[in-house]
Amino acid sequence: MPICGWLLALSLAALTGNIVAANERTERNCSLTPPYIPSTAVNTTLRLQELREKMLPLNISAYIIPGTDAHLSEYIAPRDNRLAFMTGFTGSAGTAVVTQTKAAMWTDSRYWVQAERQMDCNWIHDKMQSQSVLCQAGINKSNAYISTERSWQMKVEHIRNQMADNPYDSTALLLSALDESAWLFNMRGNDIPYNPFFYSYTLLTMDEIWLFLHTERVTDELKVYLNASCNGPLCVQLKSYDTILGELKKFVAKPGCKVWIGTEYTNYAVVEVITQEKLFTSSYSPVLLTKAVKDETEQRVLRDAHVRDAVAVVQLLMWLENAVPKGTETELTAAHYVDKCRSKQMDNSGPSFETISASGPNAALAHYSPTNETCRRLTVDEMYLVDSGGQYLDGTTDITRTVHWGIPTAMQKEAFTRVLMGNIEISRTIFPSDTRGINIEMLGRRALWEVGLNYGHGTGHGVGNYFGVHEWPVGFQSNNIPFRAGMFTSIEPGYYKEDDFGIRIEDVAVTVPAQTKYGNNYLTFDTVSLVPYDKKLIDTSLLSSEQVRLTAASTSFINFFFYC
Repeated sequence: MPICGWLLALSLAALTGNIVAANERTERNCSLTPPYIPSTAVNTTLRLQELREKMLPLNISAYIIPGTDAHLSEYIAPRDNRLAFMTGFTGSAGTAVVTQTKAAMWTDSRYWVQAERQMDCNWIHDKMQSQSVLCQAGINKSNAYISTERSWQMKVEHIRNQMADNPYDSTALLLSALDESAWLFNMRGNDIPYNPFFYSYTLLTMDEIWLFLHTERVTDELKVYLNASCNGPLCVQLKSYDTILGELKKFVAKPGCKVWIGTEYTNYAVVEVITQEKLFTSSYSPVLLTKAVKDETEQRVLRDAHVRDAVAVVQLLMWLENAVPKGTETELTAAHYVDKCRSKQMDNSGPSFETISASGPNAALAHYSPTNETCRRLTVDEMYLVDSGGQYLDGTTDITRTVHWGIPTAMQKEAFTRVLMGNIEISRTIFPSDTRGINIEMLGRRALWEVGLNYGHGTGHGVGNYFGVHEWPVGFQSNNIPFRAGMFTSIEPGYYKEDDFGIRIEDVAVTVPAQTKYGNNYLTFDTVSLVPYDKKLIDTSLLSSEQVRLTAASTSFINFFFYC
């Protein structure tokens, strides 16, 4: 899934082959009198009025509404989705500001069209030019075969060694990102949709471990697993989630303590508790940096998860190839079908994000997901893009394929081929270990740039072992860490022609040592995604001989899959 068109209403479109009408204006037009508001926009007048009334007695001039939660998560629980409630915009990245006279919302190019479809004219839409990275549940141990090479006790000691080696003499490490505590203790939960996380903080010192979580959910078995009944360096003290600020205040009041935090995922309320002389910061905690490199077991089982996942995606594409010409299937039925196929795979626990199933102009929205109001019928006359993924007990998957069941235009074939060239060029490149992804990212765009095309989202993101589908800090952006062997990342260039079609080709690959003639310590990518590309969209005259060879290897994939 990348880290970035039509809005169509239900109508008489059965005559045209679509279940929605093409004659409704799909985006708001605030310059008209009265303004034009599409049927999918949310009326926010009353909500803004109520917020402004509450701001007045508190003397608040401007109220900032982030698109995240207290842990700065990308995917959040419904209870934390304040941005969507106030604005109507449901994308995964955005920030809003409300004053007494104006309301504005900022988002990146992945969501420009979506925001224009979902917001009413109470809001100013500020289009950012670069991508910004901004309930009762159970808590369980991960299955034993996940990270069998590293028990939670081993991980704790490894992180403590990094703390001891830190020249700034940090005596404690505060973990705020939800995947940090999940990784450290080999535990998973279900507080966040599509993500196996539980609300938590961890404070780790050289001789104590404090885990802040909803203690009423902790079973006796889990207490035994965490050694929660003892006192010692490998005994986990369970504390109520809501006491984090109070307990942290008491801790930093002690003489000689220094707390290490990763600034990318620690909110201001927590940082404010720690006085400056007792604070040490880095962009990412040592937990996130360690988690980014998969051990041999993690690599093996994550590869296995992608094999099973490929079965589900190929089943979808084979089914659609037969069903679409009949004119009975829609974006929604395709999304439901691939989710059903995945559910039948071993150790699947659900999708890793809401499936992007987009036909024709809907595919021009990089993060479009179908609804009853926007859903299009699939036809042989339009391109179709499906970006989907699964959560398996041994790994998280994410893959995108773009297909055409009829005769693509010359422009569509050229655009698809150039996107494919970008995917191949990154996948086959050889680079020194510790190279930053941003330094090779342009390889994914070069073939598009040569003819004046581009895309507005990132080129790839980290993927892990039953975690979030976007696993920071691996990837190709400027704030990602350098590549080392054992890191998994998506590679996903694309192209989107507004109101016409969208293309994205996404594979997941792992960094592996490369054999070179002279140098050592070089890396390349080994692709673990196993779903073929659509041959009819490839213009081989644009490809080099090496690109042709690599493409042929993918498109000659197996044909023994069966329908779900």
